[in-house]
Amino acid sequence: VSLTFSNEVPEHPCVSPVSNQVFERRLIEKYIAENGADPINGQPLSEEQLIDIKVSHPIRPKPPSATSIPAILKSLQDEWDAVMLHSFTLRQQLQTTRQELSHALYQHDAACRVIARLTKEVTAAREALATLKPQAGLVAPQAVPASQPAAVVSDFFNIFFRVSAEDMNTLDCLASVCFVSQRGKTVPEELVRAEDLSKYRQVASHAGLHSASVPGILALDLCPSDTNKVLTGGADKNVVVFDRRDEQIVATLKGHTKKVTSVIYHPSQSVVFSASPDSTIRVWSISAGNCVQVVRAHEAGVTGLSLHATGDYLLSSSEDQYWAFSDVQTGRVLTKVTDETAGCALTCAQFHPDGLIFGTGTADSQIKIWDLKERTNVANFPGHSGPVTAIAFSENGYYLATGAQDSSLKLWDLRKLKNFKTITLDNNYEVKSLVFDQSGTYLAVGGSDIRVYICKQWSEVLNFTDHTGLVTGVAFGEHAQFLSSTGMDRSLKFYSL
Repeated sequence: VSLTFSNEVPEHPCVSPVSNQVFERRLIEKYIAENGADPINGQPLSEEQLIDIKVSHPIRPKPPSATSIPAILKSLQDEWDAVMLHSFTLRQQLQTTRQELSHALYQHDAACRVIARLTKEVTAAREALATLKPQAGLVAPQAVPASQPAAVVSDFFNIFFRVSAEDMNTLDCLASVCFVSQRGKTVPEELVRAEDLSKYRQVASHAGLHSASVPGILALDLCPSDTNKVLTGGADKNVVVFDRRDEQIVATLKGHTKKVTSVIYHPSQSVVFSASPDSTIRVWSISAGNCVQVVRAHEAGVTGLSLHATGDYLLSSSEDQYWAFSDVQTGRVLTKVTDETAGCALTCAQFHPDGLIFGTGTADSQIKIWDLKERTNVANFPGHSGPVTAIAFSENGYYLATGAQDSSLKLWDLRKLKNFKTITLDNNYEVKSLVFDQSGTYLAVGGSDIRVYICKQWSEVLNFTDHTGLVTGVAFGEHAQFLSSTGMDRSLKFYSL
């Protein structure tokens, strides 16, 4: 390109056919008007002979003043500022997209569970029609096919996971099993209504389950498949299985060297689990009345225990700052993780219903959500001002309830990752136990007394003060037809109409 006349890139370039040179049209037209010839070779030239060149808008070169070092530094700073602003915008858009994806995944999970429940009900109905035996409710027949597909799938995945337990990616498969095995999320017709629940009174109290010389029942659980079977752990180091219907002790399991602080009843087998400050987790056979497995996952007292939805794996938390994931059948610890940035004891642990994430509470008032497959901390819920004492996930997987030594109860929305409700309890109220009923309609709180809240409204429908000591455990019977509790007064109590 010729810089004739202006020494700049032309804005409206044109070509002279006489000299084949490029000129700025404005300038060449003035020259022709005055001289009538091409400025290069002096040959005759008219405006009609000029040929326009069509070009896209060129980037004009920077003026000489912009070539100084201060000007260049300013230009670089402007470019950097623009890049940072663009990066900030992209991060905001990414966060929004992640939240939308999280909502979509939870909706997908809920849809999968509903489909699984409907499939099970259709199979049960077909079996009933084939045998011409009307069924009460929608419980799958004991004898045949209805329950087999889920059982076969569960057995397959359980075997597969044990074979390749080192590869935590198989937890994706376990999630599918959980969707099949989880109960439906619609409120059952048999569920006790809030107006009836508010009329509950104490109907039974049993004080002879544990030793009187070392008083205190510290843990409580009910068998999910038969809530009349009660499991307790005591300060006397014993684990007791009690039959509510017969009002008799079925088994007293001895082996821990310190008090028993956590107990879990297996949903389908005659097996129970317990944990203690003696650093061990024990697996007990009720029928044999002995310990069949000792899991040594921790170096300090075990503070929390939760059973995976498949019934084959245990989650535990400890004062040694680690959480562990262990195989029930072999007693082998599959993985053990700590949050190196926190550096404080874990106080409780609970699996989410989908089996792929879980929550832990810490001594420095943090609630942490973990991804089991990746073994990473994916979310934190700050807000409590004392050690976290209890956490519980709702059955639909949307909500998390937490209690701490700050006399407050907090409800968290896992879809939005935020606290949407805080219930302030009485001064010096100690929250020791939290549990949702099987339908997710009610939330029971045990501590200085017993309180039951109806979910969504979060209004109190029950308050019992029958225990003379601190309440350490609460649990709902099937369809909330009764409520059970244990306390430091060594008593197991039942409440009903």
